[in-house]
Amino acid sequence: MSEYAIIPRPALLKYQPGSFQCSGLPLIADNGEVFQNEGQVFAGQLRRCFGEASFAAGSPCIRLRQRAGDAPHQDESYRMEIDSQVIDISAASGAGIYRGLQTLRQLLLSGCRQGACVIPCGIIEDTPRFPWRGFMLDCSRYFYSVEFIKKLLDALSLHHINIFHWHLTDDQGWRFPVRRYPLLAEIGSKRQDHRHWNRFTGGFYTEEEIQDIVSFAACRHIEVVPEVDFPGHASAILAAYPGLGCTGGPYRVEDRFGVFDDVLCAGGGLFPLAEAVFDTLGELFPSRYVHIGGDEVRFGRWAECPKCQKQLAALGLSSPKQLQSWITSRLAAMLRERGKTAIGWDEVLEHSEQFPLPDDLIVMSWRGREGGDKAAALGHRVIMTPNSEGCYLDYKHSDSAEEPGQIHISTLAQGFNLNPIASGMDEKAAALVLGGQGNLWSELIYAGKIAEYMIFPRICALAESLWSKVEAKDFEEFRRRLVIHQSRLDLLGLLQYRGWENNTGCM
Repeated sequence: MSEYAIIPRPALLKYQPGSFQCSGLPLIADNGEVFQNEGQVFAGQLRRCFGEASFAAGSPCIRLRQRAGDAPHQDESYRMEIDSQVIDISAASGAGIYRGLQTLRQLLLSGCRQGACVIPCGIIEDTPRFPWRGFMLDCSRYFYSVEFIKKLLDALSLHHINIFHWHLTDDQGWRFPVRRYPLLAEIGSKRQDHRHWNRFTGGFYTEEEIQDIVSFAACRHIEVVPEVDFPGHASAILAAYPGLGCTGGPYRVEDRFGVFDDVLCAGGGLFPLAEAVFDTLGELFPSRYVHIGGDEVRFGRWAECPKCQKQLAALGLSSPKQLQSWITSRLAAMLRERGKTAIGWDEVLEHSEQFPLPDDLIVMSWRGREGGDKAAALGHRVIMTPNSEGCYLDYKHSDSAEEPGQIHISTLAQGFNLNPIASGMDEKAAALVLGGQGNLWSELIYAGKIAEYMIFPRICALAESLWSKVEAKDFEEFRRRLVIHQSRLDLLGLLQYRGWENNTGCM
């Protein structure tokens, strides 16, 4: 495994005698129209790294072949055979071909130097363990450029990440236009900020920019899942439309970080707003999913608000806390009508005894894994992203005052050892676990280069925990591959944390 040093580790790898050698970079041959997108994206990736004039015509070459279909959950499976003349990649779908080409991109990033390319011969067969292998970027707290997001998506696809969870709204900013509620972008996207990096705090993505990012991701077989926060984390919404709150304001787009008392009024205009937002998301995002937040909701305003109390009585509920499950259920139903499935943070499970959540709601477990275990036991599909097990990439790499990030620690080894399926889960519950993801919250991560440093190489470890077989996992062997792999990330211009190489901050 260390000779090829592929991350994530393939399911099967057999070395063969000899090597594939080429002066320059090999061209794709015989792919026709079937895998044209995948071939064009791959060629563009090589050009950006190695230059425009470095492709070698004729033999040796890369050949892409379509094979008989796998089971639906194995669309991303591929087989690669490398001999002295041809690199043959076969798969049933474009997604499988693309994953194979990204494995090959890793080999080329290591094997091509000074106009020559040498790769050991061998056979690679690969298939993912989980269908959900995600990464979340928070663009509400700090506004990352379209160019940075594209660079990040391209690097994530190198590691077979297939979900980009895009956190677009929070107390500190609303980041996309809604035609029926224009003030969300005009007012909700801007905040006064006393910090010197103020230029990163304001703005929103236009419809054209969102479509550009979604298309860029789709060409790399990454699904973009938008998140809007309802009913909490709503300061930006309330600053734009004060009538949607319980008190009427005054409100502001927050320049502080934390959890705030003001939430959307449960007896007001929440659902007309949600309809407009969901219609917009339906136009801009072809994803099957919409994340509706639901985390860290405070209930004090609902307890004091006459409109909320009236709604509580009409529903026959006894506590303001129970209004959240009613809101979550209605939002999920609205999305279902639009052909979408709702995802919520694990708090949506709380106080739902009198108003049960719909079966199709997906629960994303972040406060440890307990929420995911509970959700699976109740029959909900689950995405594991526990903050205690290496999934929170805004946490420090190591316990050092010099390291950026939140005060908690999230190590390379924790991410590598993540297993979304808990040891005590029965077979039925385990089948409901879709996978997991890494999250980068941006309260303290105000620029793309800092974000890169926080993401890499920890996302490499998470990618392996979500793609590769859990049997025979070996952290020391992974570390040996990572030494080689980080030189590839250097070629891609990605800033990375290196402390683990000296055996510090990695355990």
